[in-house]
Amino acid sequence: MPELPEVETIARFLREGGREQESILRAQISDAGLTWRRTLAAPEDPAALERLAGQRVREIGRRGKFLLLGLDRDTLLFHLRMSGDLVVGRAGEAPGPHDRFFIDFTDGRRLTFTDPRKFGRVWLTAEPQEVLAPLGPEPFGPDFTPGWLYQALHSRRRQLKPLLLDQSFISGLGNIYSDEALHRAGLHPLRASDRVTPEEAGKLWEAIRETLSSGIATQGASIDWVYRGGDFQNHFRVYQRTGEPCPSCGTAIQRIVVGQRGTHFCPSCQPWKE
Repeated sequence: MPELPEVETIARFLREGGREQESILRAQISDAGLTWRRTLAAPEDPAALERLAGQRVREIGRRGKFLLLGLDRDTLLFHLRMSGDLVVGRAGEAPGPHDRFFIDFTDGRRLTFTDPRKFGRVWLTAEPQEVLAPLGPEPFGPDFTPGWLYQALHSRRRQLKPLLLDQSFISGLGNIYSDEALHRAGLHPLRASDRVTPEEAGKLWEAIRETLSSGIATQGASIDWVYRGGDFQNHFRVYQRTGEPCPSCGTAIQRIVVGQRGTHFCPSCQPWKE
């Protein structure tokens, strides 16, 4: 958390304006700085941030759970991890207790990377693919097809839930949206990937895209204090609904731990199969 829908929402707000903030597209950077050294994953020398001065924000996008600011010569990549967020405010203000990195613009605004738990990271690079290359296909990209998914599932023998969380398999899914997608598809989270049929792979492909689309349409899920403004938590089918009735059949939702992650499912709609 945040996952693909939350990161996409933040990217859209920065690109198009929202949350009472104006777009930062075409804004020119005057300065940048760190308030916690480990936030900068690369380059190793924080002095490299000096080259940001004078560059303009030309593109704002997303790849998996990464948010990308394309500049004149470089790209800034942000991975929000557990508690990161990007907020536009006024330059010159004293940093808050959870502010880790900032960019000041010549128009007097400041983009701040806040991260209470300190897991988030920032990369400054002229070659973003060096960071993004390990990622699997985008769920809305042309390479992500039902046929590809079936073949990819059968090329591995792993439980479905941990496999969906693997960013080298499919990029962007986390704990929330994998649980929700598996419920839509009617697949048990412990099902072996190489036992999934072509029909089931097609249902999972559709469920992943529908679940993420719903998350984006509701501006993501706000389930605690680390992400603001989302509404998808009010549409959860199974996630964090242990003991509550399944919206499809009324059976009580169960919670198990899979790969050290809390996992929610309906035992009737998602029956165990070998």
